[in-house]
Amino acid sequence: MRSNIALKALIAVVCGAGIVSCNNSNNYKNTSRATGWDINSKDGGFQFNSDYKEQEAAPGLVFVEGGTYTMGRVADDPLHDWNNSPTQQHVQSFYMDETEVTNKMYLEYLDWLKRVFPPTNENYRNIYNGALPDTLVWRNRLGYNETMVTNYLRHPAYADYPVVGVSWIQATEFSKWRTDRVNEKQLEDEGFIAENAKYSTEAASTFNTATYINAPTKVYGGNTEMIDGKEVQDRLEDTDENGNPIKKVYPGRESGMIYPEYRLPTESEWEYAALGLVGIRNYNVYRGRKKYPWDGMYTRNGDVKNMGDQLANFKQGDGDYGGIAGWSDDGADITAEVKSYEPNDFGLYDMAGNVAEWVADVYRPIVDDEFNDFNYYRGNVYTKNAINPDGTVKVLGVDDVEYDTLSNGKLVAKNLPGEIAQEAINADDTYMRTNFTDSDQRDYRDGDKSSSRYYQPFQDVDDPSKRMYNSPTYDNFTISDSSDTVENKGYDKEERTTLISNEVRVYKGGSWRDRAYWLDPAQRRFFPQDMATDYIGFRNAMSRVGSKSLNKNKTARNTK
Repeated sequence: MRSNIALKALIAVVCGAGIVSCNNSNNYKNTSRATGWDINSKDGGFQFNSDYKEQEAAPGLVFVEGGTYTMGRVADDPLHDWNNSPTQQHVQSFYMDETEVTNKMYLEYLDWLKRVFPPTNENYRNIYNGALPDTLVWRNRLGYNETMVTNYLRHPAYADYPVVGVSWIQATEFSKWRTDRVNEKQLEDEGFIAENAKYSTEAASTFNTATYINAPTKVYGGNTEMIDGKEVQDRLEDTDENGNPIKKVYPGRESGMIYPEYRLPTESEWEYAALGLVGIRNYNVYRGRKKYPWDGMYTRNGDVKNMGDQLANFKQGDGDYGGIAGWSDDGADITAEVKSYEPNDFGLYDMAGNVAEWVADVYRPIVDDEFNDFNYYRGNVYTKNAINPDGTVKVLGVDDVEYDTLSNGKLVAKNLPGEIAQEAINADDTYMRTNFTDSDQRDYRDGDKSSSRYYQPFQDVDDPSKRMYNSPTYDNFTISDSSDTVENKGYDKEERTTLISNEVRVYKGGSWRDRAYWLDPAQRRFFPQDMATDYIGFRNAMSRVGSKSLNKNKTARNTK
């Protein structure tokens, strides 16, 4: 007993003298487990968000707990495409849009572009024009669809309908914009950015998440300039209560306030989410025999209350886009308003029918599970931040905007002012690496030495007859002065043997134009990334950081 009392007295003396930092709970919340130093002390030093709990769902998203599943079709494939052979894959937990991106959501994007980069300014004209959906996708040579051409995107009657006429490239740019706007609001709500400064900023200093993290003084949220009569500043003042200057704080990743990027889901994520396997412990389902996002093998509801109702919006037969008016009708002839049908077990709406959806992957007929079966994705192009001679990152100005010229001659902005310039990684960056060696990984194990026992080195990569996928290219074309005519100078039809290239992307799910066969989440098709249709839309995903599951108790592994 005396020894215990003496030990406690010694600890009290040591703690009181400040020789070490004592924490009664021993959980090291505000004390370094490595050094014993204080964390987040008022006198400076290492700052870290020790109160962070877990990632919250960003606007529009629902949680999808990851797991193992069978990707591809187990049932017979009557079309014999052989491009969705079953493989077992594991997907990490992530978040996904509850619904497809709607016309109203996309119009908000267009409105922001018009405010910040007014198309009346010649320097910005193609930024806005390049983001506009192609409303002419509704036209048909032998059909009257002009009502949709003029109304579908902008009329309030279609506000909550999925946006269409958007190419894969445009969907990707929307995702980048959404990331910045959500993080911008997050920082504004926390007091790091002046309220409503986003409406008054100059085009050269628009908020960009990556720029704020790497060079915060280059965006309006990181400087102290006057904007619309308000000073944009950090949460901390320039001086403390004694008038002494203090270090300004710009919250980065370690703050926990910055969301990961919105992006298109990978094909594996989309298929897993569509199946909605949460809570199901059925062997046949686990082995890939779940045909639709709902339970059962039929497209009509089997519940007594809603017996016979269609469970998705799809084409039911020749000339039958909605069924007979009345009881048999599925409620839509073209697209339907989002949330018109019941969600799957993950809480996701319209993962079958309504519109097919772009995913991130470059299309290939096989899924190379022999090389990777964890977060599978084909499409990686690794880049790095461009660095100025003085060692700072290169932030793009108003004169640095570059454009991609699409195969139809349309211009789309590759970057926007305020973003950090990117460049391809090189041999110096990959020296002694074993996990990747090149910037562009889209062709990895695809017709090269790693994937073919009959590999032959192709001497002339520009010769379509000597390439595994010799799809036509449209890099070399001329546009007439009136911009009405585009003369393509791609490969001749006689030399072309495939439409597959690094510029075609996978799209998943059935649409209002498709028969029930395409409602199976395992089905996969492809389309050029710079083209659009009236039946392909998209939704966003976001990676989850931290624990696999929500609100899991880990007391057994934590020190109290």
